[in-house]
Amino acid sequence: MDKNQITTNDTASDQTTTGVDSNYDKSFSDQEFAMKAAEGGMMEVELGRVATSNAADAKVKSFGQMMVDDHTKANNELMAIAKVKKMTLPDKPGEAVSSHIREMSNMKGKAFDQHYIGMMVDDHQKDIDLFQMASEKASDPDLKAFATKTLPVLKKHYSAAESLKKSLGTQK
Repeated sequence: MDKNQITTNDTASDQTTTGVDSNYDKSFSDQEFAMKAAEGGMMEVELGRVATSNAADAKVKSFGQMMVDDHTKANNELMAIAKVKKMTLPDKPGEAVSSHIREMSNMKGKAFDQHYIGMMVDDHQKDIDLFQMASEKASDPDLKAFATKTLPVLKKHYSAAESLKKSLGTQK
């Protein structure tokens, strides 16, 4: 697996997350940022949909809907930029992410809530790092503007997930 690949699978916690590793800033590329952002955004939408149906807590359902709404909007913006730039982006999440989505689709209630929100905290911290880096290092002005514009939304998501994590007593 490429050290900068979007998907990591942590079997100890059975979590799949998107993000950036410590070596990414040495080899930052606009294409790689766009690929990671696209797959991560699709994962957020799909898991948000799962949350709206599988979560027990109304606040987790609401958070899931916010993920669907906000990440669909961001995904559409990114795809429009990619189309103009003639960049090829994935049209669906990779197999590891898809597999994790399927696993989470089988989870219900409090177990789902805790796993999902714990994952969202971790994932959004990595997303913030990725988008912060892109807002500083992207060479394409449209991608840089997209990253800069999206960053406050990701920070809002992180804060909301962190708050939910505390209220649920999630240990992850």
